Amino acid sequence: MELEGLLEELLIARGPGGQEDEVRAVCVRELERWCDRVETDNAGNVLGVIQAPGNVDPDSAIRVMAHLDEIAMIVKKVREDGHLELVALGGAQPVSFGVCPVDILGDHEILPSVLSYGSMHNSGSTPSGRDVLSGDVQWRDVYVVTRKSKQELERAGVRPGTRVVLSQHWRKPFRVQDCIAAHFLDDRAPLVAVIETARLLQRRRKQLKQDVWFVCTTLEEESNAGALYAASRLPGDTTIAVEVGPVLEEYDTSLSAHPIINTGDQKGYYSRSVVQALMAATVRAGYQPQPALLVDFASDASAVLSTGIDAKAGCIAIPTENTHGFEMVLVEGISACAATLVEYLLQPSSDVVSSLEPS
Repeated sequence: MELEGLLEELLIARGPGGQEDEVRAVCVRELERWCDRVETDNAGNVLGVIQAPGNVDPDSAIRVMAHLDEIAMIVKKVREDGHLELVALGGAQPVSFGVCPVDILGDHEILPSVLSYGSMHNSGSTPSGRDVLSGDVQWRDVYVVTRKSKQELERAGVRPGTRVVLSQHWRKPFRVQDCIAAHFLDDRAPLVAVIETARLLQRRRKQLKQDVWFVCTTLEEESNAGALYAASRLPGDTTIAVEVGPVLEEYDTSLSAHPIINTGDQKGYYSRSVVQALMAATVRAGYQPQPALLVDFASDASAVLSTGIDAKAGCIAIPTENTHGFEMVLVEGISACAATLVEYLLQPSSDVVSSLEPS
């Protein structure tokens, strides 16, 4: 499947944290085409491995991680009138979605509904009304209109803890010149890049000097629990997170195909040798690296490194406009990320760093 078609399929698939089944099924199917074996662990992570030829040290393996889950909402309370009160699941904010159609993922039924803040035609006589008029909407102001009774919702399996996601009605991407625009390019675009990396690496596997594990993780947006579980059980001591990277003046990053090489984030600084090797790999792939210290950011790799599970970690990101909103990436940004990852995996040593000018 060509990259844009695969990306659209992943964008349509619903994957809130802890309920990533639709996304996981696509990733298993695609990785099975290129990996030596694929399995799903007890945490719900998808694990695919491409093994190096000959006898290699298992501890030299490199893990490449991208996450299955998306920002979403979770039911806090079912009101007597059938409206649902919500809190964020992951890094979601009300502004991330606006008033929009949503799908309620009940235990027995998926229900179409509408996310609401209430009418703009209000006098500001209530706190929520004042928030709406000022544009300062908080989760306390948000509710879901279901047009179901509380008893009907109970029969559908809707309760506190039920996930609520953006409706498939609004998930279809569209083209803006050289870009794809859609919700949930975080982390669907990196998942496509990881699958493309596996495809390209399979062709050059004879050059591998270590095994490569491709790990599609659960619960990254909330706690990095999937990555921590996988890293504590898989061989290897190096993890590379594949992410979207914010395009912002404060980080000196641009919306282009050139990969962002993250040097540090909220959980600490990435391993200098890995950062150097990723930057050199970017050049070998024909691109100019965008090194950035993303202070308001975190990844599976930085979580694993900060807990002492790994000796080394790095993060490569696809430049993305409007992260955690209606996002935009260059189509070439996905293939550039994959090409860079292949170069890194074939030559991960930092002692190969040379000029950072693309050939």
